[in-house]
Parts: sequence; C-alpha cells; structure tokens
Amino acid sequence: MNINKVATIRNARGGNNPDVVKVALDAERFGAQGITIHPRPDERHITTDDVYALKEVVTTEFNIEGYPDERFMRIIKEVKPHQATLVPDPPDVLTSNAGWDTLKHKALLTEVITELKNDGIRTSIFAEPDVAIIEGAAAIGTNRIELYTEMYATGYLKDPAQAIASYAKAANRAHEIGLGINAGHDLDLNNLAFLKKEIPFLAEVSIGHALICDALYLGLENAIQLYLRALR
Repeated sequence: MNINKVATIRNARGGNNPDVVKVALDAERFGAQGITIHPRPDERHITTDDVYALKEVVTTEFNIEGYPDERFMRIIKEVKPHQATLVPDPPDVLTSNAGWDTLKHKALLTEVITELKNDGIRTSIFAEPDVAIIEGAAAIGTNRIELYTEMYATGYLKDPAQAIASYAKAANRAHEIGLGINAGHDLDLNNLAFLKKEIPFLAEVSIGHALICDALYLGLENAIQLYLRALR
C-alpha cells in the first residue's frame, strides 16, 4: 500500500490527523504486505520525519520511491529500506509520469544501483513496457523493474487484451533475463486481476490513490482485502 495520499490529507489541515504511522500499522494489520512511500523534496505528502518514524515500526516490506538525488540517497542509506524504487521524476511533477530510459541514463543508474546494492538494498526502477528498455535495465544491474502501468490502465477501459499486450511481452522478457517484476500507477479493482492473470510472475504492486478512494466508501480494511483478493 502506498500511503502518500494519507499524508496529503493530513498536510491539508496540519496537525497529525490522519496519523500516517497509525495508518501504516493498521494497513499491515489488515493484510497489506508492504508499505510504499515517496518522500518528495517539497514534502507535499510524506515528510522526511515520516520516513524515519515509519522505519521504526514497519514490519512488512518497506519500499521508498524517489529520484536518486543527494537527499534521496542520504535518506536511503540511513534508513536502509528493503527496496529502493528509482523514478525519473523532476521535483515539480504532480505524480510519477514516465519510466527511465535505461540506455540514455545507463551511467547514472549503474552508479546509483551499485551503491545501493553494496548497502544491501534491493533496487527497482520505473520502466515502460519496451523490450530494449527492459534489457537495458538488466545491463545496469537492477534487481527488479516496476512496470509503469498508466498506459495499461487507460487502455484497459477500451480493449484489455490490446492494453496488456506490450506489458506481457516486456514482462516475459524481464522474467527470461532474471529481473523481478513489480507494477504500479493507476491500478485499481477494475484492472488489477487481469494484469495479474496475464503476468502471473508479478512480484508486487504498489497502490495508493485508488485504494484510498475505495476506502472512502468501503473502509480501509475491506478495501485492502478486496485488492488482495484481486491479486489471488
């Protein structure tokens, strides 16, 4: 579960309601198998203090996303999450909106990933469903890719089979060359089960916005259980 949106709601009014740490603990208790955060430089949702507070309490997988600038790398090296997911976001974007060009940014990514792996941190990088990009990801040494699924989610509304085709092809290639496969962005209760069916070796998904929207109607525990059911 990505809990950025919980922090967004809290920050809208100041104070500590909802309590990000409590929500993370409750999410784990309700069945979430990991907690994802994205501590952006402007702290518009998750703050640096949140990162260190969550480090002390998260008992499932702790995944921290971000652009690998000096601040992010310092946080990762101090917190040592189970996984660091690298995204190519400039600081001013609203949300992650593209995958890495693993060919163009090979030198940067190789250096960063080597540094993180030397610290015992599993690495994942945002990637679009392009076989050349996936092969480039293997060449830079990342443990996993995270398929950027906005195009899938948009296309699913019109033609699920066409929407998944490039993702299945990219995922199959990633699996062949030993990369773990994560996925995220705009996944919801409508499109998640089909994604998992077509990519059966999917390792994990990070879902925040849609899950929180569903929780407004269904309650957090029920929403988490429904997402787990979709993945089964």
